[in-house]
Amino acid sequence: MSAPTPWVDPRLRTAWAQGDWAAILREYRRAAGISQTALAGLVGLSQADVSLIERGRRTIKERAVMDRITRGLSVPSELIGLSAVQSSWSPDPELTERIARAHTTGRTDTRSAEWIARVLAEHRRAEDDGAGADLWPVVRSQLDTVTQLIPGAAGPTADRLILLSAEHAHWLSWVAHGQHEYGAAFAWLGIAHGWALDAGSADMASWITRVRAYYQLGGGDPVRAFRTAESAIGSGLSPSAASVAAHTAAMAAAAVGERDRAHRLADESYEAALRAPDETDRPGWLYWLSPTRARLLQGEAAYAARDWRRAVDALGDGLAELTGYPRDAAFYRGKLEDAKRRS
Repeated sequence: MSAPTPWVDPRLRTAWAQGDWAAILREYRRAAGISQTALAGLVGLSQADVSLIERGRRTIKERAVMDRITRGLSVPSELIGLSAVQSSWSPDPELTERIARAHTTGRTDTRSAEWIARVLAEHRRAEDDGAGADLWPVVRSQLDTVTQLIPGAAGPTADRLILLSAEHAHWLSWVAHGQHEYGAAFAWLGIAHGWALDAGSADMASWITRVRAYYQLGGGDPVRAFRTAESAIGSGLSPSAASVAAHTAAMAAAAVGERDRAHRLADESYEAALRAPDETDRPGWLYWLSPTRARLLQGEAAYAARDWRRAVDALGDGLAELTGYPRDAAFYRGKLEDAKRRS
């Protein structure tokens, strides 16, 4: 699919997943920047019909109208038939079977995968604003589309598709964990880690191990988290991947009372992040790890180690530069205020 297209927009894709035709028309117009009259021309309706549908005064029940809108708005193939997507939070065995049949013919056209990779990047940002649960069926359907391409792929193409599958599985794990679906979260994470190894991606394998440690730390098991986080630190990693691995190990070290080790790891994390200051220097899933965010992570580790003055300095520096992440800003601001009271 050629870009640009309104269908990269997370709000539009969420409306489609929810089957809300009024929202679909509104969000498509917003994303495309077109009028009701222009949209009516695309879908074979009158402007008055579009207005009634958007205001909830008319409901769409006729299959022929649904099909006409679907064709007229060029709905991406991975979104069509979302009702067939499993409602369960857990993965199904068929996904791993598709991965096992990779490196065969090498005939796959990767344009669909490239499109879905771009869309996933938008979903990562939407998840920052709390839209993950709404986008769950969309990403689950995208994963199906990617894995269906794998049996016909070979060599580097297969590796790229498997890595993209791992990125989707990680996203699904993260959202499931946020919904307190812990068993499903770990199941998706295990699949993602195996796919990362299959794809030969040390960065993704390290990142997923780091996320496992994060889950363990949040679950009250700092000893296991420390052991897991240390295993995520290895050679051959990009600076960003090495940075987040070291940060999680620092947090776990602080939780088990190893303050000096926590400080050392936090400093290593910050210095590594500074070696990849631009988003283009980082893996897609680490788009957020700017020097500003790295300074905040350093402050978070100092807070965990109960070094209040150091936490105040780092968190204050980072918050002064942080923009566009209201949830994260509120989280770090709370840490900063508490550290000030304790210092």
